[in-house]
Amino acid sequence: MRDPLAEPSDLIRSVSRALRVLESVGRAPKGLTVKQIARRCELTVATTYHLVRTLAYEGYVIRREDGTYIVGLEVADRYRELVTAFRGPPAVGETLRRAALDTGYSHYLGRFVGGQVALTAVAEGHRSPYLEDLVPGFDEGAHATALGKSLLATLTADQRHRYLREYGMRPFTTATLTTTETFEADLAAGDRRGMQLEMGQFRQGVACAAVLVAPDKDMERRVVLACALPASEMMTSARVVRAKLLTVARSVADGIAADA
Repeated sequence: MRDPLAEPSDLIRSVSRALRVLESVGRAPKGLTVKQIARRCELTVATTYHLVRTLAYEGYVIRREDGTYIVGLEVADRYRELVTAFRGPPAVGETLRRAALDTGYSHYLGRFVGGQVALTAVAEGHRSPYLEDLVPGFDEGAHATALGKSLLATLTADQRHRYLREYGMRPFTTATLTTTETFEADLAAGDRRGMQLEMGQFRQGVACAAVLVAPDKDMERRVVLACALPASEMMTSARVVRAKLLTVARSVADGIAADA
């Protein structure tokens, strides 16, 4: 959600409106007409028509035969570029893929992007439950994922509380921690364990573990590694998971350092 108080004085309105149009079309997989877009974006039909025509010319939206507009292929190109930039050097991506293949568990990297916890790389494993939300760029539920906990644990208590106040503590499941007191106790347990953990807090029946890969004074350069697996397996093999995560984390750290 945009903060109206943070609006720059030199905001280019036409660019802002075009992005709102693109976002509205993206949220409607069945497509929208120009009139529907105008209504959702609170714009005149004439203004919306010009914006849509420009976006269609640039390839960011596509006009279908029935007159509705859907997202264009240029958006996919920008997403691929985002994924590449987020993942980091090729050696890091290869390390994640190898870990997913060797263990069968999906592996993830995460870091702060613009001050917000974000998932930045994914390698799917065949033994892990499929989590359709967990794709590069996912930036929700930091309090409910081990990846998010591992990053938030690097902040001071005051910084964490400000983060949780700003982004909230949505209950994804009945097991999700929704108070700062329980969250702080959970982080402390993770510190003692040497691995942040969640069991069914983001998705029922799924567990996730995470460790810190790269500590840094600059919060945007801190990286964490996580893996997801059935909660039943985590209950019997947490120590093995931790050992394997730490091994993979060292390889990821080496890949990042080699590219520095």
